[in-house]
Amino acid sequence: MDGTPIHLSAFKGKKILLVNTASKCGFTPQLEDLQEMHRKYANQLVIIGFPSNEFAAQDPGSNTEIEGFCKKNYGVDFILSEKINVKKNDLQHPVYRWLTQKTLNQFKNSRVLWNFQKYLISENGELVKIIRPWRSPKCKFILQWLDSK
Repeated sequence: MDGTPIHLSAFKGKKILLVNTASKCGFTPQLEDLQEMHRKYANQLVIIGFPSNEFAAQDPGSNTEIEGFCKKNYGVDFILSEKINVKKNDLQHPVYRWLTQKTLNQFKNSRVLWNFQKYLISENGELVKIIRPWRSPKCKFILQWLDSK
């Protein structure tokens, strides 16, 4: 959250789970599961949270406030970016532009439905699955994906 750019290529060889987060959402408790997964799968998985205030203004705080909330309430120590725009528009963050446009990701077109939509990226940097916000980070598909070679 210090403004340092995050380069996904730095994580080649590891699976990556990207998720747009919010501090005041009904899905916010998913942060606990994400943190547990971060610890359990530290050698093979990178989790990056992207705070966003675009859905019902559920993350209105500053970057410092968001980071403090996540650490204090859920012990989050996985990577959190600065607050960004995830919806398709002129302000959409480049990572989310890649995640939502088939011409860029070679997987599929999509739109971010709500806070806590999860994107799974293979060790080779390929987008392989989009998990809807209401699905737990510890859903069967994600756990099987993590356990696969």
